Amino acid sequence: MKKILVADDDVNIRTLLRHVLTREGYVVLEAADGREAMGLMKGSTVDLAVVDVMMPNMDGLELCQHIRETYDIPVILLTARQQLSDKEQGYLRGTDDYVTKPFEPEELLFRIKALFRRYSVAASDKIRLNSLVIDRKNYEISDGSDVFLLPVKEFELLAQLAQYPGRLFSRSELIELVWGADYEGDERTVDVHIKRLRDRFSEYKNDFTIRTVRGIGYKVETVNP
Repeated sequence: MKKILVADDDVNIRTLLRHVLTREGYVVLEAADGREAMGLMKGSTVDLAVVDVMMPNMDGLELCQHIRETYDIPVILLTARQQLSDKEQGYLRGTDDYVTKPFEPEELLFRIKALFRRYSVAASDKIRLNSLVIDRKNYEISDGSDVFLLPVKEFELLAQLAQYPGRLFSRSELIELVWGADYEGDERTVDVHIKRLRDRFSEYKNDFTIRTVRGIGYKVETVNP
C-alpha cells in the first residue's frame, strides 16, 4: 500500500485527511511541523507528501525544497494564501500541485490519484542523447556508468525537449506540457529549471546543449558523435 505523509499543524486537517485517505486504502503518516515530517521520511518510505505551507519550526516551502532535493516523490502544497506570488514560490521550490484552503477532500483525492498516475506512467521508449539515455519508464538518466535521478519537473522538461531535438518550444508550451494547463505561476519557472539542467549536465556538452532562443523559448540540440 502506498504511504502518504500529511504535514499540517492543524490537527483537524490531519484527522480529516487521515479518514479520507485510509478509506481509499492509503497508509497515512502525520506530522505537525516540517521537522517532524523530515524525521518520519527518514524512518519510512513515503510515496507522496501533502504539506501545509504555514507550519512552525520549518514551513511548508522549506520542507518542499528539502523533499525535492532528497526524494523523488510527488508533493502537494496546502495553503490559505491565494496570491499568485505565493503559488509561484511553491512551484519554484518543487511542488507538483497546489491546493488552496478551504478545499473539498474529494478534490484533493482526485489530485493525489492524478499525481500517482503521472509518476507511474510507463513510457516504454528511451530517448538517446549520444552517450546519455533518458529512460521515461523509470525516470532515470544514465551515461552507461552513472545514473542521474532528477526532480520530476526537471526530468519531464528535459525529456520533452530531448524527444524532439531541434524543435523550438516556447515557454508557454513547456508550461502546459510539463506543469499543466491550470498552472498559474510565472513562466520564469521554465528558466529556473533550464538553468538547473544546464548546471547538472555541464560536463555533457559534447552530447547535447539546451539552446535559448531569445524572447521565445528553448530547444535541445545534439552533437553528432
